Amino acid sequence: MDDVARMKQLARAWQRNVEDDTRRLDRAVDRAVAGLLDHQRSDGHWCFELEADCTIPSEYILMMHFMDEIDATLQHKLAVYIRSWQNSDGGWPLYYQGETDLSCTVKAYYALKLAGDDPAASHMRRAREAVLARGGAARANVFTRIALAQFQQIPWRGVPFMPVEVVLLPRWFPFHLSKVSYWSRTVMVPLMLLCSLRAQAANPRKVQVRELFVVPPEQERHYFPARSLLNKVFVVLDRAGRLLEPLIPGFVRRHAIHRAETWFVERLNGVNGLGAIFPAMVNAYESLAVLGYAPDHPLRRQAWEALRRLLVIGEDRAYCQPCVSPIWDTALVCLALNETREPGVREPVRRALDWLCERQVCQLRGDWADQAPDLPCGGWAFQYANPHYPDLDDTAAVAWALDEFQGGEHHLTAIRHAIDWLRGLQSKNGGFAAFDADNTHYYLNEIPFADHGALLDPPTADVSARVLALMGRLGREQDHPAIERCLAFLRRAQEPEGCWFGRWGTNYIYGTWSVLTALEQAGVSAEEEWVRQAVTWFKSCQRSDGGWGETNDSYQNPQLAGQAQVSTAHQTAWALLGLLAAGEVHSQEVQRGIGWLLEHQGEDGLWDEPWFTAPGFPRVFYLKYHGYARFFPLWALAKYRNACAASGAGVPDAT
Repeated sequence: MDDVARMKQLARAWQRNVEDDTRRLDRAVDRAVAGLLDHQRSDGHWCFELEADCTIPSEYILMMHFMDEIDATLQHKLAVYIRSWQNSDGGWPLYYQGETDLSCTVKAYYALKLAGDDPAASHMRRAREAVLARGGAARANVFTRIALAQFQQIPWRGVPFMPVEVVLLPRWFPFHLSKVSYWSRTVMVPLMLLCSLRAQAANPRKVQVRELFVVPPEQERHYFPARSLLNKVFVVLDRAGRLLEPLIPGFVRRHAIHRAETWFVERLNGVNGLGAIFPAMVNAYESLAVLGYAPDHPLRRQAWEALRRLLVIGEDRAYCQPCVSPIWDTALVCLALNETREPGVREPVRRALDWLCERQVCQLRGDWADQAPDLPCGGWAFQYANPHYPDLDDTAAVAWALDEFQGGEHHLTAIRHAIDWLRGLQSKNGGFAAFDADNTHYYLNEIPFADHGALLDPPTADVSARVLALMGRLGREQDHPAIERCLAFLRRAQEPEGCWFGRWGTNYIYGTWSVLTALEQAGVSAEEEWVRQAVTWFKSCQRSDGGWGETNDSYQNPQLAGQAQVSTAHQTAWALLGLLAAGEVHSQEVQRGIGWLLEHQGEDGLWDEPWFTAPGFPRVFYLKYHGYARFFPLWALAKYRNACAASGAGVPDAT
């Protein structure tokens, strides 16, 4: 065979391989599309389960015993779920295969004991040993100790002094509700009311957990270990306030209770609940009972229904979600489906976007207006309804999906309202937070109540990136100053290694994907040095099997950024989307990552895995978005296919 014939044979073989790989990729995309469309609800939206650690189902059992409203069947199923999460050392983790967390373990143990588990049983004995080995229940976090005080397991001096009179403080005062995050506000107002009234759980079976304390609770003197010099000052003020509490005039307390009641009742949000988050909803429900609302009162019945709607009840077990994510899930699924450019997805996406448009908040002026009183609203919440608290991240994602779809004038109007609202909530440092502007009173994280360190809602790289992506793709002249300020913020936020911290997704992989995608939409050249640094970082943390993964432990130890013992579908997809945004379509790393996704696609066309995908609050509360492993891989595969087609080189071998 002469050289010309050999070259032609090789070319034909290469072409057959390209065609085979293209068909394999097309089949994978088609199967994933079909799998996602099977999950679309009848009215057009998507909503996947949102799972947290065992703290939430344990608190549900505690709530039933606080109220003396015990559903024995539900309690049994919740207990089955809680037991299934116990670590080998006897404790409970904050995420799948995580280390034992003291506070979660205390609540899980108490919940199981309330549910009737024998303290002498092996799993209870091991749990008790795990608690005592970590200093006992007195070392649990503030929220756990408040629950223990309500069940009369510790004295009230074991919880921070947060009198209900806080709601009367003027805006100029160092502490004011507008100075903390939305989730803190909605949790704290009814909780301060419960604490000031020294609300006691009914606890009809009189279950106690004194065996979880190293020192008898009444003798404990170290409920507030000092975290910093400023924290020591606040602890002293806490003690002083507690001593002065008896001097508060009765009429002042009554006025404060009424103000707190009015505040949270106004925001009860019907069957979607206060703040549409479980901790706030529980506090509101219990507060209504303590304030004398009868069980059949409409507000109390709505609050109860809101909590029930968070339950995921199976045949043998049940758990309670911390909230639901329909707006977020629907927007991201639409972005993934839009990327496929398949004619068959246009009608399902149109239905989904119409459903989203109906839920844009354009009338009610929520708490965000404290910082921007003249700004018209145009945002979307995270949940089905939460009009006082639209979410900047969700708003940017929905508007991006609407713009990509190009669905007509009503979409353009919704986008315009959204981007104007987003731009008006840019913080002074150029970044964007999740719910408010300039929520950066960092000293408040040192008060005794804030041992979780998540009292605030400061600007973050991932949310800023989502807003930048929208502003960049729209390219409006009036947004250019905001774009430049946001770009400067993201430059400052970049880590020396080239990555970005991920506040709302785990972790540096999520943050870096978010920023690289935004830079692409904003027209930043992929050849700029800071983009190349991010690309180099992504490539450096690819695992040997071709995928990417990152443990939630990276929130405790940043040296674990981009590292894990396993590759995950959602994090592999994030890394691929980031690299593709930076023009790396034909890099070996991208081809191997695509191969990993193709290899791990499930029989139903989707991906599924046990890994928790995001923090609610870094280091203290984590979440598993069940949808992330289902729609992000499709988005990555579709974007890869489009990039290959645009390059004219076809799909390389991704095996």
